Amino acid sequence: MSAPPLFRRVDERRVSLVREAGEVYRVLDEDPVGSCMVASRVVEHGIEPAAIGGELWTRRRPTESLCYAGANLIPLRGGVDDMYAFADKAMSTARRCSSLVGRAEMVLPMWQRLEHAWGAARDVREHQPLMALSTPPICAIDPNVRQVRPDELDAYLVAAIDMFIGEVGIDPRIGDGGRGYRRRVAGLIAAGRAWARFERGQVVFKAEVGSQSPSVGQIQGVWVHPDWRGHGIGTAGTATLAAAVVRGGRTASLYVNSFNTVARATYDRIGFTQVGTFATVLLD
Repeated sequence: MSAPPLFRRVDERRVSLVREAGEVYRVLDEDPVGSCMVASRVVEHGIEPAAIGGELWTRRRPTESLCYAGANLIPLRGGVDDMYAFADKAMSTARRCSSLVGRAEMVLPMWQRLEHAWGAARDVREHQPLMALSTPPICAIDPNVRQVRPDELDAYLVAAIDMFIGEVGIDPRIGDGGRGYRRRVAGLIAAGRAWARFERGQVVFKAEVGSQSPSVGQIQGVWVHPDWRGHGIGTAGTATLAAAVVRGGRTASLYVNSFNTVARATYDRIGFTQVGTFATVLLD
């Protein structure tokens, strides 16, 4: 009787949980800007689902196909067939996620598969330039933009909620009265990652480093008070935060809707360059 083969062919559509971290770190290192949201969790907490608030999936090995699945789906590596397999895996779970976000060439095929089962999205943003800056800004910064203090949470929260409604299209206070969103914003302030300009106690500019890995700080939530728009403080304020990220030894990054020509012009003036294209599918 001959011995059984050392390896057997697995179902090509089978998705498994990643158990070994080495190849995950390699994927994150090869795309530090695109993977910042996942790297910020994995580098600090490892790959255990309970620690990072989600699972890491692969079809074969992480260097070939990889996806983070938690409150959001974030594909990191793989071709169209891999995205279909990840979508099938997501459909087998009890509920749909809040959003899909990541490089467009991976997100859009995944959504093409998921839409038939999950129904229409609240919004699909197919083309979001992914921008990066690894040198000091080429424009002036705003010396009045600084890190927000914990005692300024209430004033900052007013601006954060207005920004969230304008950007995402829903009120973050729905459901729990805003307690969860308040905790998240308070956490960013405590970590020194919320920046603002105050005038007479009112926030007129704000932005945050929403995700931070050892090599990248991803800027989000850029907002200017309606009464202060058109005076350049959005450009100078964002440049101030980007300069702080770069001084800390990281690349500053962000992604922006392609139709937001004002924001895109702002980031061009600061010195950001496009390094890829993201897509976001907003579900809940």
